[in-house]
Amino acid sequence: MNGRMIARILGTVLLLLAAFLLLPLIVGLICGENVLGFGLTIALSGALGLVLLLCLKPESTAIYAREGFAAVGLVWIVLSLVGALPLVLSGDIPSYIDAVFEVASGFTTTGASVLPDVEALSRSGQFWRIFTHWLGGMGVLVFVMAVMPLGGDRSMHIMRAEIPGPTVGKLVPRARKTAMILYLIYLGLTLAETVLLLFGGMSFYEALLHAFASAGTGGFSTRAASIGAFDSAYIEGVIGVFLILFGTNFNLYYLVLIGRTKDALKSEELHWYWGILIASMAAITVGIRPIYGSLATSFRHAFFNVTTIISTAGFGTEDFTRWPGYIQTLLVGLMFIGGCAGSTGGGLKLSRVMLLVKTALADVRKMVRPRSVSRVSMDGQRVSRETTSAVYTYFALYMLILLGCAFLISFDGYDFATNFTAALSCMSNIGPGLSLIGPAGNFGIFSDFSKIVMTITMLCGRLEIYAILILFLPSTWRKN
Repeated sequence: MNGRMIARILGTVLLLLAAFLLLPLIVGLICGENVLGFGLTIALSGALGLVLLLCLKPESTAIYAREGFAAVGLVWIVLSLVGALPLVLSGDIPSYIDAVFEVASGFTTTGASVLPDVEALSRSGQFWRIFTHWLGGMGVLVFVMAVMPLGGDRSMHIMRAEIPGPTVGKLVPRARKTAMILYLIYLGLTLAETVLLLFGGMSFYEALLHAFASAGTGGFSTRAASIGAFDSAYIEGVIGVFLILFGTNFNLYYLVLIGRTKDALKSEELHWYWGILIASMAAITVGIRPIYGSLATSFRHAFFNVTTIISTAGFGTEDFTRWPGYIQTLLVGLMFIGGCAGSTGGGLKLSRVMLLVKTALADVRKMVRPRSVSRVSMDGQRVSRETTSAVYTYFALYMLILLGCAFLISFDGYDFATNFTAALSCMSNIGPGLSLIGPAGNFGIFSDFSKIVMTITMLCGRLEIYAILILFLPSTWRKN
Protein backbone atom coordinates (compact mmCIF):
# COMPACT_ATOMS: atom_id res chain seq x y z
CA MET A 1 0.00 0.00 0.00
CA ASN A 2 1.41 3.37 -1.05
CA GLY A 3 0.14 5.30 1.99
CA ARG A 4 2.11 8.45 1.24
CA MET A 5 0.57 8.68 -2.22
CA ILE A 6 -2.90 8.40 -0.66
CA ALA A 7 -1.89 11.17 1.77
CA ARG A 8 -0.79 13.28 -1.21
CA ILE A 9 -4.18 12.78 -2.85
CA LEU A 10 -5.96 13.70 0.38
CA GLY A 11 -3.82 16.82 0.72
CA THR A 12 -4.56 17.85 -2.86
CA VAL A 13 -8.30 17.40 -2.34
CA LEU A 14 -8.26 19.36 0.93
CA LEU A 15 -6.55 22.27 -0.84
CA LEU A 16 -9.10 22.03 -3.62
CA LEU A 17 -11.91 21.98 -1.04
CA ALA A 18 -10.51 25.18 0.48
CA ALA A 19 -10.55 26.76 -2.99
CA PHE A 20 -14.13 25.67 -3.66
CA LEU A 21 -15.25 27.07 -0.30
CA LEU A 22 -14.17 30.50 -1.51
CA LEU A 23 -17.23 30.58 -3.78
CA PRO A 24 -19.86 30.44 -0.99
CA LEU A 25 -17.65 32.80 1.04
CA ILE A 26 -17.81 35.34 -1.83
CA VAL A 27 -21.59 34.84 -2.06
CA GLY A 28 -21.85 35.54 1.67
CA LEU A 29 -19.75 38.69 1.40
CA ILE A 30 -21.90 39.98 -1.48
CA CYS A 31 -25.04 39.34 0.58
CA GLY A 32 -23.55 40.95 3.71
CA GLU A 33 -23.54 37.73 5.75
CA ASN A 34 -21.19 36.54 8.48
CA VAL A 35 -18.76 34.24 6.67
CA LEU A 36 -16.45 33.47 9.60
CA GLY A 37 -17.46 29.78 9.47
CA PHE A 38 -16.36 29.51 5.85
CA GLY A 39 -13.15 31.44 6.56
CA LEU A 40 -12.18 29.13 9.44
CA THR A 41 -12.96 26.00 7.40
CA ILE A 42 -10.91 27.30 4.47
CA ALA A 43 -7.97 27.92 6.81
CA LEU A 44 -8.28 24.47 8.42
CA SER A 45 -8.71 22.61 5.13
CA GLY A 46 -5.84 24.51 3.50
CA ALA A 47 -3.51 23.94 6.45
CA LEU A 48 -4.26 20.20 6.62
CA GLY A 49 -3.77 19.93 2.87
CA LEU A 50 -0.38 21.64 2.98
CA VAL A 51 0.79 19.46 5.88
CA LEU A 52 -0.12 16.26 4.02
CA LEU A 53 1.51 17.47 0.80
CA LEU A 54 4.72 18.85 2.29
CA CYS A 55 5.38 16.42 5.14
CA LEU A 56 4.44 13.11 3.51
CA LYS A 57 6.09 13.12 0.10
CA PRO A 58 5.74 9.72 -1.60
CA GLU A 59 8.77 7.83 -2.94
CA SER A 60 6.59 6.56 -5.78
CA THR A 61 3.49 8.09 -7.38
CA ALA A 62 2.21 4.74 -8.62
CA ILE A 63 -1.47 4.09 -8.00
CA TYR A 64 -2.81 0.57 -8.30
CA ALA A 65 -6.35 -0.71 -7.81
CA ARG A 66 -5.98 -0.97 -4.03
CA GLU A 67 -4.69 2.59 -3.64
CA GLY A 68 -7.31 3.88 -6.09
CA PHE A 69 -10.27 2.47 -4.17
CA ALA A 70 -8.85 3.35 -0.74
CA ALA A 71 -8.05 6.93 -1.81
CA VAL A 72 -11.55 7.47 -3.19
CA GLY A 73 -13.21 6.09 -0.06
CA LEU A 74 -11.09 8.21 2.30
CA VAL A 75 -11.48 11.36 0.18
CA TRP A 76 -15.26 11.19 0.24
CA ILE A 77 -15.36 10.59 4.00
CA VAL A 78 -13.01 13.53 4.63
CA LEU A 79 -15.01 15.76 2.28
CA SER A 80 -18.20 15.02 4.21
CA LEU A 81 -16.59 15.60 7.61
CA VAL A 82 -14.77 18.81 6.71
CA GLY A 83 -17.40 20.12 4.30
CA ALA A 84 -19.98 20.08 7.11
CA LEU A 85 -17.99 22.51 9.29
CA PRO A 86 -19.04 25.83 7.70
CA LEU A 87 -22.73 24.95 8.07
CA VAL A 88 -22.19 24.24 11.78
CA LEU A 89 -19.92 27.22 12.46
CA SER A 90 -22.31 29.60 10.68
CA GLY A 91 -25.26 28.31 12.70
CA ASP A 92 -27.17 27.18 9.57
CA ILE A 93 -27.22 23.61 10.90
CA PRO A 94 -26.27 23.60 14.62
CA SER A 95 -25.96 19.79 14.91
CA TYR A 96 -22.70 18.42 13.47
CA ILE A 97 -24.28 15.03 12.71
CA ASP A 98 -27.11 16.76 10.85
CA ALA A 99 -24.59 18.86 8.94
CA VAL A 100 -22.51 15.80 7.97
CA PHE A 101 -25.69 14.04 6.81
CA GLU A 102 -26.70 17.07 4.74
CA VAL A 103 -23.27 17.56 3.14
CA ALA A 104 -22.79 13.83 2.52
CA SER A 105 -26.24 13.86 0.91
CA GLY A 106 -25.02 16.74 -1.23
CA PHE A 107 -21.70 15.22 -2.31
CA THR A 108 -23.26 11.80 -2.99
CA THR A 109 -26.05 13.58 -4.92
CA THR A 110 -28.66 11.86 -2.78
CA GLY A 111 -30.71 14.96 -1.99
CA ALA A 112 -32.11 13.59 1.28
CA SER A 113 -32.45 16.48 3.71
CA VAL A 114 -32.92 16.90 7.45
CA LEU A 115 -33.95 20.55 7.05
CA PRO A 116 -37.64 21.47 7.46
CA ASP A 117 -37.14 24.91 5.89
CA VAL A 118 -34.24 25.32 3.45
CA GLU A 119 -35.27 28.91 2.76
CA ALA A 120 -34.15 29.82 6.29
CA LEU A 121 -30.53 29.07 5.38
CA SER A 122 -28.08 31.86 4.67
CA ARG A 123 -27.36 32.48 0.99
CA SER A 124 -23.78 31.26 1.45
CA GLY A 125 -24.93 28.10 3.25
CA GLN A 126 -27.55 27.44 0.61
CA PHE A 127 -25.00 27.92 -2.18
CA TRP A 128 -22.53 25.51 -0.56
CA ARG A 129 -25.21 22.91 0.15
CA ILE A 130 -26.29 22.78 -3.51
CA PHE A 131 -22.83 23.29 -5.01
CA THR A 132 -21.79 19.99 -3.37
CA HIS A 133 -24.19 18.27 -5.81
CA TRP A 134 -22.24 19.60 -8.77
CA LEU A 135 -18.89 18.66 -7.24
CA GLY A 136 -20.03 15.15 -6.39
CA GLY A 137 -21.93 14.45 -9.60
CA MET A 138 -18.96 13.72 -11.83
CA GLY A 139 -16.57 13.07 -8.96
CA VAL A 140 -14.16 15.27 -7.04
CA LEU A 141 -11.10 13.21 -7.90
CA VAL A 142 -12.10 13.11 -11.56
CA PHE A 143 -11.99 16.92 -11.40
CA VAL A 144 -8.52 16.75 -9.83
CA MET A 145 -7.39 14.43 -12.62
CA ALA A 146 -8.78 16.85 -15.21
CA VAL A 147 -6.77 19.84 -13.96
CA MET A 148 -3.50 18.28 -12.77
CA PRO A 149 -1.37 15.13 -13.11
CA LEU A 150 -2.20 12.49 -10.50
CA GLY A 151 -0.29 9.26 -10.32
CA GLY A 152 0.43 8.86 -14.01
CA ASP A 153 -1.79 6.84 -16.30
CA ARG A 154 -2.59 4.38 -13.52
CA SER A 155 -4.87 7.08 -12.11
CA MET A 156 -7.51 5.31 -14.23
CA HIS A 157 -7.98 3.17 -11.10
CA ILE A 158 -9.28 6.28 -9.35
CA MET A 159 -11.72 7.00 -12.16
CA ARG A 160 -13.00 3.44 -12.06
CA ALA A 161 -13.59 3.74 -8.32
CA GLU A 162 -15.37 7.10 -8.51
CA ILE A 163 -17.48 7.04 -11.69
CA PRO A 164 -20.71 5.06 -11.24
CA GLY A 165 -21.31 2.01 -13.39
CA PRO A 166 -20.14 -1.58 -13.84
CA THR A 167 -17.31 -0.61 -16.23
CA VAL A 168 -15.38 2.55 -16.98
CA GLY A 169 -13.25 2.83 -20.10
CA LYS A 170 -11.00 5.47 -21.54
CA LEU A 171 -12.46 7.77 -24.16
CA VAL A 172 -8.91 8.59 -25.25
CA PRO A 173 -5.58 6.87 -24.49
CA ARG A 174 -4.72 8.97 -21.43
CA ALA A 175 -6.89 8.98 -18.30
CA ARG A 176 -6.32 12.70 -17.68
CA LYS A 177 -7.70 13.61 -21.11
CA THR A 178 -10.70 11.37 -20.49
CA ALA A 179 -11.38 13.27 -17.24
CA MET A 180 -11.05 16.61 -19.05
CA ILE A 181 -13.50 15.56 -21.76
CA LEU A 182 -16.04 14.34 -19.20
CA TYR A 183 -15.86 17.57 -17.23
CA LEU A 184 -16.11 19.78 -20.30
CA ILE A 185 -19.29 17.96 -21.36
CA TYR A 186 -20.57 18.23 -17.77
CA LEU A 187 -19.80 21.95 -17.61
CA GLY A 188 -21.32 22.61 -21.03
CA LEU A 189 -24.63 20.95 -20.13
CA THR A 190 -24.71 22.82 -16.80
CA LEU A 191 -24.24 26.21 -18.49
CA ALA A 192 -26.86 25.38 -21.14
CA GLU A 193 -29.43 24.52 -18.47
CA THR A 194 -28.63 27.69 -16.53
CA VAL A 195 -29.33 29.85 -19.58
CA LEU A 196 -32.60 28.07 -20.36
CA LEU A 197 -33.80 28.40 -16.75
CA LEU A 198 -33.11 32.15 -16.91
CA PHE A 199 -35.59 32.33 -19.80
CA GLY A 200 -38.14 30.70 -17.48
CA GLY A 201 -38.05 33.62 -15.08
CA MET A 202 -35.59 32.31 -12.50
CA SER A 203 -33.01 34.67 -11.04
CA PHE A 204 -29.39 33.95 -12.01
CA TYR A 205 -28.73 32.68 -8.47
CA GLU A 206 -31.60 30.18 -8.55
CA ALA A 207 -31.03 29.16 -12.17
CA LEU A 208 -27.36 28.39 -11.47
CA LEU A 209 -28.06 26.44 -8.28
CA HIS A 210 -30.85 24.37 -9.84
CA ALA A 211 -28.55 23.64 -12.78
CA PHE A 212 -25.91 22.48 -10.27
CA ALA A 213 -28.46 20.21 -8.60
CA SER A 214 -29.73 18.87 -11.94
CA ALA A 215 -26.22 18.20 -13.25
CA GLY A 216 -25.38 16.09 -10.23
CA THR A 217 -28.90 14.58 -10.29
CA GLY A 218 -29.03 15.57 -6.64
CA GLY A 219 -32.34 17.30 -5.98
CA PHE A 220 -31.54 20.01 -3.42
CA SER A 221 -33.48 23.20 -4.12
CA THR A 222 -33.49 26.80 -2.90
CA ARG A 223 -37.20 26.41 -2.12
CA ALA A 224 -38.89 24.36 0.59
CA ALA A 225 -41.49 23.22 -1.97
CA SER A 226 -38.71 22.33 -4.43
CA ILE A 227 -39.53 22.83 -8.14
CA GLY A 228 -43.24 22.88 -7.29
CA ALA A 229 -42.71 26.35 -5.78
CA PHE A 230 -42.21 27.82 -9.26
CA ASP A 231 -45.42 26.27 -10.66
CA SER A 232 -44.02 26.51 -14.17
CA ALA A 233 -44.48 23.89 -16.88
CA TYR A 234 -41.53 25.45 -18.75
CA ILE A 235 -39.12 25.13 -15.79
CA GLU A 236 -40.28 21.56 -15.12
CA GLY A 237 -39.81 20.75 -18.80
CA VAL A 238 -36.28 22.18 -18.95
CA ILE A 239 -35.18 20.45 -15.76
CA GLY A 240 -36.85 17.19 -16.79
CA VAL A 241 -35.09 17.15 -20.18
CA PHE A 242 -31.70 17.85 -18.59
CA LEU A 243 -32.28 15.17 -15.97
CA ILE A 244 -32.74 12.70 -18.83
CA LEU A 245 -29.50 13.99 -20.39
CA PHE A 246 -27.52 13.79 -17.14
CA GLY A 247 -28.90 10.30 -16.55
CA THR A 248 -27.46 9.15 -19.91
CA ASN A 249 -24.00 7.61 -20.32
CA PHE A 250 -21.57 10.49 -20.98
CA ASN A 251 -19.52 8.30 -23.31
CA LEU A 252 -22.36 8.60 -25.82
CA TYR A 253 -21.98 12.39 -25.88
CA TYR A 254 -18.32 11.97 -26.71
CA LEU A 255 -19.24 9.71 -29.63
CA VAL A 256 -21.63 12.40 -30.88
CA LEU A 257 -18.93 15.08 -30.56
CA ILE A 258 -16.48 13.12 -32.69
CA GLY A 259 -19.11 12.45 -35.36
CA ARG A 260 -20.06 8.89 -34.42
CA THR A 261 -23.71 9.68 -33.77
CA LYS A 262 -24.92 6.43 -35.36
CA ASP A 263 -22.76 4.40 -32.97
CA ALA A 264 -24.16 6.35 -30.02
CA LEU A 265 -27.74 5.74 -31.13
CA LYS A 266 -27.08 2.01 -31.41
CA SER A 267 -26.46 1.77 -27.65
CA GLU A 268 -28.67 -0.99 -26.23
CA GLU A 269 -28.68 0.65 -22.82
CA LEU A 270 -29.95 3.88 -24.39
CA HIS A 271 -32.83 1.96 -26.03
CA TRP A 272 -33.82 0.38 -22.71
CA TYR A 273 -33.53 3.76 -20.98
CA TRP A 274 -35.91 5.48 -23.37
CA GLY A 275 -38.23 2.49 -23.41
CA ILE A 276 -38.56 2.57 -19.63
CA LEU A 277 -39.03 6.35 -19.65
CA ILE A 278 -41.83 6.26 -22.23
CA ALA A 279 -43.62 3.24 -20.74
CA SER A 280 -43.48 4.68 -17.19
CA MET A 281 -44.73 8.10 -18.28
CA ALA A 282 -47.63 6.55 -20.20
CA ALA A 283 -48.65 4.28 -17.29
CA ILE A 284 -48.54 7.09 -14.73
CA THR A 285 -50.34 9.57 -17.00
CA VAL A 286 -53.24 7.14 -17.35
CA GLY A 287 -53.22 6.34 -13.63
CA ILE A 288 -53.34 9.91 -12.34
CA ARG A 289 -55.69 11.36 -14.94
CA PRO A 290 -58.74 10.81 -12.66
CA ILE A 291 -56.94 12.95 -10.03
CA TYR A 292 -56.03 15.89 -12.29
CA GLY A 293 -58.74 15.63 -14.95
CA SER A 294 -56.68 17.09 -17.78
CA LEU A 295 -54.53 14.74 -19.86
CA ALA A 296 -51.97 17.52 -20.38
CA THR A 297 -51.65 18.19 -16.63
CA SER A 298 -51.40 14.46 -15.90
CA PHE A 299 -48.63 14.04 -18.48
CA ARG A 300 -46.81 17.08 -17.10
CA HIS A 301 -46.66 15.54 -13.61
CA ALA A 302 -45.89 12.07 -14.95
CA PHE A 303 -43.05 13.39 -17.13
CA PHE A 304 -41.37 15.34 -14.35
CA ASN A 305 -41.71 12.69 -11.65
CA VAL A 306 -40.49 9.86 -13.87
CA THR A 307 -37.44 11.86 -14.98
CA THR A 308 -36.61 13.01 -11.45
CA ILE A 309 -36.94 9.49 -10.01
CA ILE A 310 -35.13 7.42 -12.68
CA SER A 311 -32.31 9.98 -12.82
CA THR A 312 -32.28 9.79 -8.98
CA ALA A 313 -32.45 13.59 -8.70
CA GLY A 314 -35.46 13.61 -6.38
CA PHE A 315 -36.85 17.07 -7.12
CA GLY A 316 -40.49 17.48 -6.13
CA THR A 317 -43.57 19.05 -7.68
CA GLU A 318 -46.34 16.77 -6.42
CA ASP A 319 -46.70 14.52 -3.37
CA PHE A 320 -46.72 11.16 -5.18
CA THR A 321 -47.44 9.35 -1.90
CA ARG A 322 -51.07 10.33 -2.55
CA TRP A 323 -51.12 8.66 -5.96
CA PRO A 324 -52.47 5.11 -6.49
CA GLY A 325 -50.46 2.29 -4.90
CA TYR A 326 -49.36 0.70 -8.18
CA ILE A 327 -47.84 4.01 -9.28
CA GLN A 328 -45.88 4.29 -6.04
CA THR A 329 -44.65 0.73 -6.61
CA LEU A 330 -43.59 1.66 -10.14
CA LEU A 331 -41.67 4.68 -8.82
CA VAL A 332 -39.90 2.50 -6.24
CA GLY A 333 -38.90 0.20 -9.10
CA LEU A 334 -37.42 3.19 -10.95
CA MET A 335 -35.48 4.06 -7.78
CA PHE A 336 -33.84 0.63 -7.93
CA ILE A 337 -32.96 0.92 -11.63
CA GLY A 338 -31.52 4.44 -11.62
CA GLY A 339 -29.64 6.05 -14.50
CA CYS A 340 -27.26 4.67 -17.11
CA ALA A 341 -23.70 3.58 -16.40
CA GLY A 342 -21.28 6.49 -16.79
CA SER A 343 -23.96 9.05 -15.89
CA THR A 344 -24.36 11.16 -12.76
CA GLY A 345 -27.44 9.13 -11.79
CA GLY A 346 -27.58 6.68 -8.91
CA GLY A 347 -29.37 3.36 -8.38
CA LEU A 348 -28.21 -0.07 -9.52
CA LYS A 349 -27.55 1.37 -13.01
CA LEU A 350 -29.56 0.26 -16.01
CA SER A 351 -26.68 -1.70 -17.56
CA ARG A 352 -26.50 -3.90 -14.45
CA VAL A 353 -30.26 -4.45 -14.51
CA MET A 354 -30.00 -5.43 -18.17
CA LEU A 355 -27.23 -7.93 -17.43
CA LEU A 356 -29.16 -9.38 -14.48
CA VAL A 357 -32.24 -9.91 -16.67
CA LYS A 358 -30.30 -11.30 -19.62
CA THR A 359 -28.22 -13.64 -17.46
CA ALA A 360 -31.31 -14.91 -15.64
CA LEU A 361 -33.05 -15.64 -18.96
CA ALA A 362 -29.93 -17.36 -20.29
CA ASP A 363 -29.74 -19.55 -17.17
CA VAL A 364 -33.42 -20.48 -17.53
CA ARG A 365 -32.87 -21.45 -21.17
CA LYS A 366 -29.86 -23.50 -20.10
CA MET A 367 -32.01 -25.38 -17.57
CA VAL A 368 -34.62 -26.18 -20.21
CA ARG A 369 -32.03 -27.16 -22.85
CA PRO A 370 -28.83 -28.22 -20.99
CA ARG A 371 -26.86 -28.85 -24.19
CA SER A 372 -27.62 -25.50 -25.77
CA VAL A 373 -25.10 -22.66 -25.86
CA SER A 374 -26.68 -19.63 -24.23
CA ARG A 375 -24.67 -16.44 -24.49
CA VAL A 376 -25.22 -13.05 -22.88
CA SER A 377 -24.38 -10.08 -25.07
CA MET A 378 -24.52 -6.29 -24.89
CA ASP A 379 -24.35 -4.07 -27.96
CA GLY A 380 -23.60 -7.15 -30.06
CA GLN A 381 -20.59 -8.16 -27.99
CA ARG A 382 -20.44 -11.22 -25.78
CA VAL A 383 -20.30 -10.50 -22.04
CA SER A 384 -17.78 -12.61 -20.17
CA ARG A 385 -18.80 -14.86 -17.31
CA GLU A 386 -16.52 -12.83 -15.03
CA THR A 387 -18.53 -9.67 -15.78
CA THR A 388 -21.91 -11.30 -15.13
CA SER A 389 -20.53 -12.84 -11.93
CA ALA A 390 -19.32 -9.40 -10.80
CA VAL A 391 -22.79 -7.96 -11.46
CA TYR A 392 -24.40 -10.70 -9.35
CA THR A 393 -21.88 -10.06 -6.56
CA TYR A 394 -22.57 -6.33 -6.64
CA PHE A 395 -26.33 -6.92 -6.58
CA ALA A 396 -25.98 -9.23 -3.56
CA LEU A 397 -23.87 -6.67 -1.67
CA TYR A 398 -26.27 -3.89 -2.69
CA MET A 399 -29.26 -5.78 -1.25
CA LEU A 400 -27.39 -6.77 1.93
CA ILE A 401 -26.44 -3.16 2.69
CA LEU A 402 -29.92 -1.92 1.77
CA LEU A 403 -31.65 -4.43 4.07
CA GLY A 404 -29.05 -3.89 6.81
CA CYS A 405 -29.65 -0.12 6.72
CA ALA A 406 -33.43 -0.61 6.76
CA PHE A 407 -33.12 -2.94 9.75
CA LEU A 408 -30.86 -0.65 11.79
CA ILE A 409 -32.97 2.47 11.29
CA SER A 410 -36.17 0.53 12.06
CA PHE A 411 -35.31 0.80 15.77
CA ASP A 412 -36.53 4.39 15.57
CA GLY A 413 -40.03 2.91 15.43
CA TYR A 414 -41.34 4.17 12.09
CA ASP A 415 -43.40 2.13 9.63
CA PHE A 416 -41.92 -0.28 7.08
CA ALA A 417 -42.55 1.97 4.06
CA THR A 418 -40.67 4.82 5.75
CA ASN A 419 -37.71 2.65 6.82
CA PHE A 420 -37.33 0.66 3.61
CA THR A 421 -37.63 3.58 1.22
CA ALA A 422 -35.33 5.69 3.42
CA ALA A 423 -32.69 2.98 3.09
CA LEU A 424 -33.40 2.65 -0.65
CA SER A 425 -33.22 6.40 -1.21
CA CYS A 426 -29.82 6.52 0.52
CA MET A 427 -28.45 3.45 -1.25
CA SER A 428 -29.74 4.61 -4.65
CA ASN A 429 -28.87 8.27 -3.92
CA ILE A 430 -32.41 9.37 -4.74
CA GLY A 431 -33.67 11.60 -1.91
CA PRO A 432 -37.39 11.22 -1.24
CA GLY A 433 -39.12 7.98 -0.35
CA LEU A 434 -42.63 7.02 0.72
CA SER A 435 -44.79 7.59 3.80
CA LEU A 436 -43.10 9.98 6.30
CA ILE A 437 -40.16 10.78 4.00
CA GLY A 438 -42.15 11.50 0.84
CA PRO A 439 -41.76 14.75 -1.09
CA ALA A 440 -43.60 16.58 1.70
CA GLY A 441 -41.42 15.12 4.50
CA ASN A 442 -37.73 15.06 5.45
CA PHE A 443 -35.14 12.89 7.19
CA GLY A 444 -34.99 15.05 10.30
CA ILE A 445 -37.36 12.62 12.04
CA PHE A 446 -34.63 10.00 12.44
CA SER A 447 -32.26 9.63 15.41
CA ASP A 448 -28.58 10.56 15.26
CA PHE A 449 -27.65 6.87 15.10
CA SER A 450 -29.92 6.34 12.08
CA LYS A 451 -28.50 9.42 10.37
CA ILE A 452 -24.97 8.03 10.78
CA VAL A 453 -26.08 4.68 9.34
CA MET A 454 -27.78 6.41 6.39
CA THR A 455 -24.73 8.64 5.81
CA ILE A 456 -22.53 5.54 5.45
CA THR A 457 -25.18 3.99 3.20
CA MET A 458 -25.19 7.08 0.96
CA LEU A 459 -21.41 6.86 0.58
CA CYS A 460 -21.66 3.14 -0.21
CA GLY A 461 -24.31 3.84 -2.84
CA ARG A 462 -22.43 6.69 -4.52
CA LEU A 463 -19.07 4.89 -4.54
CA GLU A 464 -20.68 1.58 -5.45
CA ILE A 465 -19.75 -0.19 -2.21
CA TYR A 466 -16.18 -1.30 -2.88
CA ALA A 467 -14.39 2.00 -2.17
CA ILE A 468 -15.94 2.03 1.32
CA LEU A 469 -15.80 -1.71 1.94
CA ILE A 470 -12.09 -1.91 1.09
CA LEU A 471 -11.27 0.50 3.93
CA PHE A 472 -12.34 -2.13 6.47
CA LEU A 473 -10.28 -4.99 5.02
CA PRO A 474 -6.98 -5.60 6.91
CA SER A 475 -5.29 -6.68 3.68
CA THR A 476 -5.82 -3.19 2.25
CA TRP A 477 -3.30 -1.65 4.62
CA ARG A 478 -0.53 -4.22 4.32
CA LYS A 479 2.64 -3.03 2.64
CA ASN A 480 2.74 -5.84 0.07
